[in-house]
Amino acid sequence: MIHLTNITKQYGQKVLYQNASVQIRPSDRIGLVGPNGAGKTTVFRIILKQEGIEAGSVNIADRLVIGYFSQDVGEMHGRSALEEVKAGAGRVSTLAARISEMEKALQDSAENPLSDDAMTKLLEDYGEAQLEFEQRGGYDLEPRAKEILTGLGIRPDDHDRPVEYFSGGWKMRIALAKILALNPDVLLMDEPTNHLDLESILWLEEWLMSYKGSLVMTCHDREFLNRVTSRIVEVANKTITTFSGNYEYYVRERDIRMQQLLAEYKKQQEMLAKEEEFIARFAARASHAAQVQSRVKKLEKIDRVEIPAEEKTIKFEFPSPPRSGNDVVKFDRLGKTWTLENGAERPVFSGVSGVVKRLDRVAVVGVNGAGKSTLLKIACELTGATEGSSTLGAGVRLGYFSQHSLEVLDPDKTIYDEIHDRIPEATIGYVRNLLGAFLFSGDDVYKKNGVLSGGEKSRVVLATILAKPVNLLVLDEPTNHLDIKSREILLDAVKAFDGTVMFVSHDRHFLRQVATRVFEVDHGEMRIFEGGYDDYLSRKTAK
Repeated sequence: MIHLTNITKQYGQKVLYQNASVQIRPSDRIGLVGPNGAGKTTVFRIILKQEGIEAGSVNIADRLVIGYFSQDVGEMHGRSALEEVKAGAGRVSTLAARISEMEKALQDSAENPLSDDAMTKLLEDYGEAQLEFEQRGGYDLEPRAKEILTGLGIRPDDHDRPVEYFSGGWKMRIALAKILALNPDVLLMDEPTNHLDLESILWLEEWLMSYKGSLVMTCHDREFLNRVTSRIVEVANKTITTFSGNYEYYVRERDIRMQQLLAEYKKQQEMLAKEEEFIARFAARASHAAQVQSRVKKLEKIDRVEIPAEEKTIKFEFPSPPRSGNDVVKFDRLGKTWTLENGAERPVFSGVSGVVKRLDRVAVVGVNGAGKSTLLKIACELTGATEGSSTLGAGVRLGYFSQHSLEVLDPDKTIYDEIHDRIPEATIGYVRNLLGAFLFSGDDVYKKNGVLSGGEKSRVVLATILAKPVNLLVLDEPTNHLDIKSREILLDAVKAFDGTVMFVSHDRHFLRQVATRVFEVDHGEMRIFEGGYDDYLSRKTAK
């Protein structure tokens, strides 16, 4: 269906890929992976003919319907959420508008009769439009759009709200719904799980698994990649490489190939060293001139094995926190009610009791709006309880992260200054090593916070929290905006953290790796499950 053959793409002197090929076949499930800046999004743009190539060919089957979801949602205004989704349904939307116009023309003809030929033509066009509209699923577009919006977390009560009413994150969901409602032959998706909670991610996962077309997507959620994809296309090191299998298979195969490449590189380097030593030893001897010249020519013809520049990660020893008491956070018949702008009250939960013990890793789970973030804020004393109490234990030193934490960064400060100002007694080497652990190295540490991406800001804030000796780490969606590499860095840091952790996350890999207890907030109550996230799921399923 889509073939990119021997393509070369570069920006100025920077080569993204050279003589690279990839094909998208019917019903393919492709995960597009690679380091930031390698050219993953550019692959999408080439397929969409938004960008050209320096060499090679791009062949796309005729009449192929391609849907593209990107993080740039564009302008939305003047419609309800439901109408916005229906308007994005491509040819179906065009046909619906055309049928509506023709129906009006038929009604008007009662007062202003048309000629026989004009009426015949109108009826023929109307019939053809209705037939195509039916074949393309036009008559179930509205229920389909409603189902998709609801699946992505937008309640039926909000379907008729103007799109201007929604925040940026919710507009992203509406944009995603538009592409799904289009139901294209090929679905290109750039980070579809960003801004989605766990329930919406699970719904999207099921939708994509039953989707009949071809899928190509980038995604930072490795569990999502594993469940949805069956091929991985890696964009890295100026080439595009295809792996048959899901993300876990790709990681294993990539590591095996790297070990083979390293062994081949080592063997070649040993051979080159011997040849170069011979040339250096006998270059001045006339008796060996022919042999020396032969070996020089041999070396010139050899294809050198190249090792890709590895992304350096620095192991960093985080400060050992002071020991807290055994009871770190205690909830006693806790209740919370928010007062809305119109004066109405919205109860979140009540009667919540439980204790977070020292060294616990507590995952707080529940449906969207259940009060997970509110519970964390009460634990951190960032908002008060309406009833009952939340008490921090003796000697607790708190570090709290949420997406709102990004706003505390001074946009005019460099990354280095942001960290150093918080730990002024630290040496330059200590600060640089800390930043290196969060993938900031070289001159990157002198970037100003104001120019950083959401993921980069998240890493800076996490570094500021872990730079200090806290013994209770409270994390509200810490993996949002982080790529897979950054998520692994955070995961390693949290697993090595010698203290207590409470967290909310929609990343199932993170939940499985970190949680030792689960607090489920559901229908205004809290249930406590001993054991990890998989234990929690198995008990939930068994009920």
